[in-house]
Amino acid sequence: MQTIAVQIKDNYVQNFISYVNKNSENISITKDKNLEYDPYFYERKKKLHQIRNDVKNGKMRLLTQEESDDEIELFFKELENN
Repeated sequence: MQTIAVQIKDNYVQNFISYVNKNSENISITKDKNLEYDPYFYERKKKLHQIRNDVKNGKMRLLTQEESDDEIELFFKELENN
């Protein structure tokens, strides 16, 4: 069995549910709680894993809290000057 994401226009949902019910021996529907809370959950998860791997592999530097605060302060100062 394969899992896929399906987007259905609001006005077609009932027709789709009827189709699934008629073909229920081959199709099952489950709601993904992750997508209910965040429609971009899996895209964000993939991006965060990539960032984590880049930090582990040395491709990206992870800043300390102090370094991060300094960078943010510098950024806002530059915004004020422009």
